[in-house]
Parts: sequence; structure tokens; C-alpha cells
Amino acid sequence: MLLIEAKNMSFSYGDKLIYKEMNFRLMEGEHIALVGKNGAGKSTFLKLLTGQLLPDGGSIEKKRNLHVGVIEQHLHFGNEHSIYTFMKSAFQPLLNAEKRMNDLTEKMQDPSVDEACIEEYGQLQDFLMTNDFYTIDARISEMADGLGLSAIGMETTVDRMSGGQLTKLCLAKLLLQAPEMLLLDEPTNYLDVAHIEWLTDYLRSYRHAFIVVSHDTAFLNRISEFVYHLENHELVRYVGNYQSFLKQHEARAEQQEIAFRQQQREIKKLETYIQKNKVRTATARQAKSREKTLSKIERIDPPATVQKPKFHFKVDKEPVRVIFSAEQVQVGYDQPLLPSIDLRIMRGDKVALVGHNGIGKTTFLKTLLGLIPVLSGKVMTGDRVMPGYFAQLSAPPEQTPLEWMKDQFPKLEEKVLRQHLAQCGVFAEHMRQPMSTLSGGEETKVRIGRLMLQKSNVLIFDEPTNHLDVEAKEVLSEALEKYNGTVLVVSHESSFYERWVTKVWDIEDWSRKEQTAGFQNK
Repeated sequence: MLLIEAKNMSFSYGDKLIYKEMNFRLMEGEHIALVGKNGAGKSTFLKLLTGQLLPDGGSIEKKRNLHVGVIEQHLHFGNEHSIYTFMKSAFQPLLNAEKRMNDLTEKMQDPSVDEACIEEYGQLQDFLMTNDFYTIDARISEMADGLGLSAIGMETTVDRMSGGQLTKLCLAKLLLQAPEMLLLDEPTNYLDVAHIEWLTDYLRSYRHAFIVVSHDTAFLNRISEFVYHLENHELVRYVGNYQSFLKQHEARAEQQEIAFRQQQREIKKLETYIQKNKVRTATARQAKSREKTLSKIERIDPPATVQKPKFHFKVDKEPVRVIFSAEQVQVGYDQPLLPSIDLRIMRGDKVALVGHNGIGKTTFLKTLLGLIPVLSGKVMTGDRVMPGYFAQLSAPPEQTPLEWMKDQFPKLEEKVLRQHLAQCGVFAEHMRQPMSTLSGGEETKVRIGRLMLQKSNVLIFDEPTNHLDVEAKEVLSEALEKYNGTVLVVSHESSFYERWVTKVWDIEDWSRKEQTAGFQNK
């Protein structure tokens, strides 16, 4: 059964063309990965399918009463909800039916009850049984365990949860609703390895259709049966998983390049003949015929050229040998998140900080940087230490990348800043757009560009790869490998850092030990 179909759909942001006469069909039960470079329009495509945006041309037709599921915005929570009550609200139609049944039960105690009440009661009972109403608590428990919400505590209220935890909670509710068309934009960003594994198994057996946007290629490879690739304002369908797509795309690109070159040779040959013969009486008719042939040729687009970003970090001045040291430090807000910590980060160390979401990695970074106070103990920063910090927080949404960079570096000429942003993969059409209109990957590149210009000798990254495409991640990894300074990175992608880190610190080990002397060295 056809769920949704886009016909000849076009869409632009201002002067920037995103899609040109694009066609798309989603059938019941299809499991689709949507891929493309940062800024290609993946998230925009999902918004068009849900009606958040309207196409400039063409049409989008949906199955009547199609149940489409997307992750809700955090603004819609309501602080009175606990994890359990919020997840249970996924079954609101069933809960409403149960309440109606209870009301009818009272009415049915009257001997003169209307026959219609008894019939409605039976229908509601069938509805609850058909939809496994009496397994709701078991399903909530399984989902909470799978996504790591049980560990937080099912009675924890949403106002005490971090942004990453709230995203997981939204994902849990969405999966419990089991919509006919599930749209997931970067669902693994706030998940740990074990939870990604669970989500992978869940989606592989999902009985309805889904479209997933993710830069986690291993995840996509396991869940996708079809891959749709956004490139050159078009959407191309490939049958198979992500690895199969890569092979097919490479073959298609080679074929396109061969066809393009052959056509260019033919066009050049026709143009040369026309130029030589159109003014000669004897051959003017043949030249005119060649002109008609040339005008009817449907031009093949040149092969897409991928311009990778260029990241480079330099040490402004050498710091002392001991960069940071912590003595009996407890980190947290009202209560300690971890046991007392003793550690040293030495000049030249490249450390990966790992552990499940919500355990305290970001809090530890902020404490080390002095952004939040220690609960007890002492953090010392060495002389001439100049940290550059890439936080999870986004840049000002109302400013353009160029405006923000001018504010950060007022002494640099606009021309220099434009060249620098272009080097980072933020091109002219993006530089003057509000940050809120950029993709997550484009905004990440802007913030990396800021860090490159900042005077520093220690780089601290908190989940820098969440929105970067494969090429950008690889370029950033290579830049940090070549960097001569000290690095501390929080990341859930071991493939990003495993080649160049000197130490891996697992915060979960810290929670299991009274002392932290036994850090795992790579």
C-alpha cells in the first residue's frame, strides 16, 4: 500500500535551490535510510513530508488518516510528567477506551440499561484486546530498559532530565506509538553503544515503514533495506543496505562520468562543425541541421564534485607540563555524580572520555574548565594553559555565521572570515543565512571554524561528530591526529578517535571504583 508520494516537488530556501522536480514514494513496511552531505536537505525533506514546510512546486499526497511519527519538541513536555507517565501517554487512545469502559460498567448495573451501551462495551473490549492493552506496562518496561531510561528512575520528572535524556524519552514514546510512517532524524546522537544495538534490533523488526537520517553508517547498514540519496537537488533510490548503496553509487558515478565525457566530445564536435561551416554557402544547410541537433541534446550534468572541509588546529604557545590536575574532586550540582576524582592531564595527552549518557561527562568537562564549581576538592589549571572548548550548545540562532564570526573576531577582515568559513565547508549561500536555518552539520562546521581561529593549546570537544557527515568526521579526526597540543574529547564513536588517542577514560569505571588510578591506557 502506498503511504505517501511526492510528485515533481521543488523547494528553495531563499535563492538556494534544495530540490528540483523531485519524486518519491514510500510503501507500507519499507525501511529507508536517507543520506546525503551536510546541507543537502535531509531534515528539510522530513519537514516537507510532515507538512511543517510546503513545497514551492509539485505535490505531496498521503494515504488518508496516515499516522506519521516524529520526535516531539521538548517544549511540549509539561513538568508534571514522570518518565513512566510520559511513556504511558503513548497509549492515550487505549487509556481513553478503558475509561469509557469503566463508565459503561457503572451504567450497565442498571437493569434498564440501553442495549447500545452493552454493544459499545463489547466493541471497546475487543479494541483493547486487539491492541494488547494489558501488556502496556510490560512494553513500557522493555522500552525503558532498551533505551537506558530505567537506570534514571521511572518516577524521575522531566524537569530533572538533561537534553539528551529528554530526547531519549521522546524517542521511547514515539516507538511505543508505532506509527505507520516513522521519521527519525539522527536517533543515535544521544544513545550509548548498548542502546544503539537495542534500537538497531528494534527497527529491523519494526512492522511499519520508517525513514531514518543518520551519519552513523554502521547503524544505517544494519537497519536499511532501501537507501535514498540526496545529491544535486535530486533523490535517487537504491535497493539494499548502506554498503550496497556505496557500491551502486560508485558505479553510477562512473557511468555518469563516462556518459558526460562522451556527450561533451559529441557537443564539441558539433560546435566545431557548425562554427566552420555555417558561413559557407555549400555547407550552411548541414550546419543548420547540426544546430538543431545540438539544441535538442538533453545535457548530462557533470559529475558532482565533493569539496571536503579543511580543519587545522595550531598551538598558540606551549603550556606547562601539567595541564589539569584534580585532587579529591567531586562533580555535580546538588549531589555528587561520581566518587572523588584524582587525575592529571599532561601536555600532549589525547584523551577520550566515554560512558553512558547522563553519567556526568559534560559536567566533568565544565568542572575542569571552571564553568561550574566543584562540590569538594580542588581543580588546578597549569600556567599558560589556554583551552578551546567545543560545547554541545549551539551558536546564536538569529545570527548568521558571518555575523557571529565578526563578533568573535572583530579585528579580522570580513574577507578573511569568509575565506575561513569556506575552508571549513560553509559556503557563500550559508554564510548570510540565520544559524537556525542551517543543518546541524553546517552549524557544527561554523563552530569548529571558530575554534580554529581561537588562541588555544588545549582542545576540549563535547560530542563534536553528532551532526557531521562521513567526510567531515574523517577530516576532523585527521586534524586532531596531526594536532601537536592536548586533546580531551567526549564521543560515542570509537571509530572517530581510536586511531590517535593516547588514553581512554571510562567514567563508568570511576563510578565502580573509589580511586581512579587505574585509567585504561590505549
